[in-house]
Amino acid sequence: MLRPLRQRLVAASLTLLWMGGAALAQSTPSSATAPIPVEPAAGKAGGSMPAAMPPWAIDLDRRVRAIDARFAGELGVHVQRLDDDGAYDFRGDEIWYLASGVKVPIAIAVLREIEQGWLTLDTPITLLDTDFVDGAGRTNAHRAGDRLAIGWLLEQMIIHSDNTASDVLIRTVGLGQVNAVASELIARDVRITTLADVRRLAYGMLHPGAARLTSQDMLALQRAGAGQARVRTLAQRLGVTPADFLLPDLDSAFESYYATHVNSATLRDYGHMLAALQEGRALDLHRTRYLLDVMARVQTGRQRLRAGLPPDARFAHKTGTQYRRICDSGIASVPARDGGTQPHVVIAACARGAGTVASERALRELGAAVTASGLLDSLKPQAPAR
Repeated sequence: MLRPLRQRLVAASLTLLWMGGAALAQSTPSSATAPIPVEPAAGKAGGSMPAAMPPWAIDLDRRVRAIDARFAGELGVHVQRLDDDGAYDFRGDEIWYLASGVKVPIAIAVLREIEQGWLTLDTPITLLDTDFVDGAGRTNAHRAGDRLAIGWLLEQMIIHSDNTASDVLIRTVGLGQVNAVASELIARDVRITTLADVRRLAYGMLHPGAARLTSQDMLALQRAGAGQARVRTLAQRLGVTPADFLLPDLDSAFESYYATHVNSATLRDYGHMLAALQEGRALDLHRTRYLLDVMARVQTGRQRLRAGLPPDARFAHKTGTQYRRICDSGIASVPARDGGTQPHVVIAACARGAGTVASERALRELGAAVTASGLLDSLKPQAPAR
């Protein structure tokens, strides 16, 4: 355990790092509720179900609890069927780290600027030395001074989860605009940072000097690998020794960072944003279709939720990956069968406390559980009343 002095230093470090970012609006917790919640009790066993539940939710609950019992970490799930507002939650009202799930509200903020005529998908943005962040995507193959179209950056951010593209887009519209979207569509107390500040905040739990990390420092830390090799490289970059760090390892640092609830939300609230997007309440019709089409082309997380969904399912989603945290959230649908109505189903899911392989397996099994529950089945047309 940390000594009280070191605990105060960690808290002070985070405060200084956060104050260095853009100022955010005052917020209060969201009071949104799901129509048919299932609240798990403490521990892996879960709790009792409410009396009134549709058959698919009863079946899904049984399957989810079995997946969670096998999983070494913890699973969180929010599911909502948009045609009748039936919903199911398993730890859905707990706070979960969203990782790159924050890129959906970033995209919405950019597309709202396009709606208003301030930008277009063809608007070129100049890449700066300070924009580079470690991660996937093709933006880091470019050099400072290159001009990249907003549409290309949006696709890199969503389809390939490109962190540098994300921070360029945040710089373009302003972090305040991104947080205004998150406050409106997710919850009033959500706080989103740049992807570069995710690193500074997490490493800042080890040493306050992390506030000074540059783009080149972050790329060097990625090249160093994981575990203690990265800790040693961080010490070298900061000009200190590992003995000067406030915490012993990366695991402790990231867990302390997650506890701040930056870039976090309940899965229920995140699901409400996805529902608003699907139903045209987040963007106009043209921009709604555009973003959902981009999300349907996501290339990351192939072994997560969509691996368990039917082969013909459309899944417009966004994945998120961080240290011992994995998410996959989106809107699933299958072609209508037998003249029925095609339902759209929001699935917001995260796993924490386990490695990548086990976490992806749990999400894949969750996708299969949604399929087996009948949740994606078409609604049969109703006979006319006599």
